[in-house]
Amino acid sequence: MSLVKLLEEKNKVTCFTTPSHGQKRFLYEPIKDFYKYDISETESQDPQEALHYAQLWARTVYHTYSTTFLTNGSTSGIIAAVLSCTQVGDKVLIASNAHPCHYNAVRLAGARALTYDLEVDKYWGIPMETKPELIDYYLTKYDIRTVIVTSPTYEGIISDIEELKAVCEKHNAYLIVDEAHGALYPFSENLPLSAVNIADFTVQSLHKTAGGLNPTALLHCNCEVDVRPALSMFMTTSPSYPLLASIENNIIYLNSEKGRKEIDELISKLDKIRDSVDNCEFFGDDPTKVLIRIPGVSGYQLSETLYNKFGIEDERTNEKSTMLLCGLGTDDKKLKILKHALQRL
Repeated sequence: MSLVKLLEEKNKVTCFTTPSHGQKRFLYEPIKDFYKYDISETESQDPQEALHYAQLWARTVYHTYSTTFLTNGSTSGIIAAVLSCTQVGDKVLIASNAHPCHYNAVRLAGARALTYDLEVDKYWGIPMETKPELIDYYLTKYDIRTVIVTSPTYEGIISDIEELKAVCEKHNAYLIVDEAHGALYPFSENLPLSAVNIADFTVQSLHKTAGGLNPTALLHCNCEVDVRPALSMFMTTSPSYPLLASIENNIIYLNSEKGRKEIDELISKLDKIRDSVDNCEFFGDDPTKVLIRIPGVSGYQLSETLYNKFGIEDERTNEKSTMLLCGLGTDDKKLKILKHALQRL
């Protein structure tokens, strides 16, 4: 039985168990349906078994050695991956501008972080891709156990994961890819190549672009490493089964004909918006990240104008450019507002 079906059946016995709300006491009315499906392990239901089979099924969707559901974001996936493939004293190579969880994972593992600097595009004010020759230089010079790369970046810049993996294999190092912003990639040929079937470990945040709830995510493993012992060290023993079930349903939709069609239609609509706008410049490898700039106008001025004049809040801004994030949930109404704003900036 899947997690989704298990939660739909509800408990058929009177439970004197956690959680005490018993699926009937709603302290916060707007999410009362969440309470209804919030259960714990009982004699009548075994959600852990359902979770086990849901993750086995997900592995077949992504064609991985293992795929693990996460309810503490990609952060927990990065930490589990580092703990699983490093030992105390090992060197881990990470970008100097990496997400804090990269540094924290290395610290928790008792390892040592070596950092590399990414080239910054001065015209757009954003960090560029991680170049294989740079990683090769560090792996040749130092005895490095693990490499962590962020691809895509926040602004949708893609690194060549196949080349990076080849470099890591040459030096017998693990490759972890933070693909938090690329959860849609495995489901469309119109998006960049996903690292899921290339890197040793890949994390994806379903909540960022794939329509998932905060903070649902996935940890994919392509090597014979069991990440469960590492996860058990810091993940709760009382997981949220509504969140876990939402992950299962999220993957079902992404992998469906309807889901794949929605992704491709979104990309097509965004391409048409770009073609209809001649007063903005666009940049980036990921078409769902609308990175824009207007010559002579700072990114901060642009962000302020979008918010104050058109009621649009962007995802990320720097001195040169502004990025608007799109994904499942970016409907025609929102796209119409975006198009109107960009044409009138």
